[in-house]
Amino acid sequence: MKIGILFAGQGAQYSGMGNNLYENSQAARDVFDAAGEEIKEWCFNGTKEMLRMTSITQPCIYTVTMAAHGALLEELAKLHLDAFEITGMAGFSLGEYAALTAAGSIDDYKKGIGIVSKRGQWMNEAGLGEDGEPVGGMIAAFGDRENILDCVELCRENGILECVNFNSPTQTVVAGDKAALERFRKRSKELGHIKAIPLSVSTAFHSSIMEPSVEKLKQLLIKEKLHQPSGRLYSNITGKPFEENTDLAELMAKQAMSPVYWQEIIENMLKDGVELFIEIGPGTTLSGIVKKIDHEIKTTHVEDMESLHRTIGILKGEIQC
Repeated sequence: MKIGILFAGQGAQYSGMGNNLYENSQAARDVFDAAGEEIKEWCFNGTKEMLRMTSITQPCIYTVTMAAHGALLEELAKLHLDAFEITGMAGFSLGEYAALTAAGSIDDYKKGIGIVSKRGQWMNEAGLGEDGEPVGGMIAAFGDRENILDCVELCRENGILECVNFNSPTQTVVAGDKAALERFRKRSKELGHIKAIPLSVSTAFHSSIMEPSVEKLKQLLIKEKLHQPSGRLYSNITGKPFEENTDLAELMAKQAMSPVYWQEIIENMLKDGVELFIEIGPGTTLSGIVKKIDHEIKTTHVEDMESLHRTIGILKGEIQC
């Protein structure tokens, strides 16, 4: 069986995430201990409001995701299974840093935590106005992609309004300044064929509002000397596998203000033969999106010991997806 590994992005965080893994998996415990007491406290006991802060959310989700990945590898090592192979990996937005770590581009958990902590801080700062309040936000738009793109063009006017996450044939996320988002929301309601749902996020991720964070992030990534990934890793920006000798610092810095072509990633992974997707990290958001692309695709996830054991059961052929 050919496996595709998907690493969770921001948005599915919750208080207590990772605690069960920490208590039951040595590999997960090693990741959390490397992250430090502050991140453990945020993950295990943080409030909803605290975990919504981008500067906290990003290192927490990265840590939980890498802990879950470590626990999965720990269990797989016990099985000595040769009936499956990991065909490719991809991470959604923040999750791309977890994918880079799993692929060896980021060669140390502490380095990864340092990178995503700064990324979260700089993206948060980029999204604030002079009054310290967020200048923008995001809306999940449900409907035909072309209709959503047309509506964005109609509503942008002199503001910032962009399609930033192409998740599935019927779901596109729109980001921009508050006034432009309100125009989009009202216009969607008038048109009747687009359902617009505001997202509970702290800023307009992956839009041009994030531009002030890009150069700082690039310089940090140059300093950290990322390695070329091993195995097949799919890029958020292109939807295709990373090319050889990619300038990772340049690409990953631009990723902060570039659209995520998730539908294209999943479709390309399927073309490359993936038969089962394993989502790693808090929640099952990516599994749900995958099902919207093709409801027959098999998915499972790992975020705690229960889901880990279920996933192992599926790989052993003892449990059906």
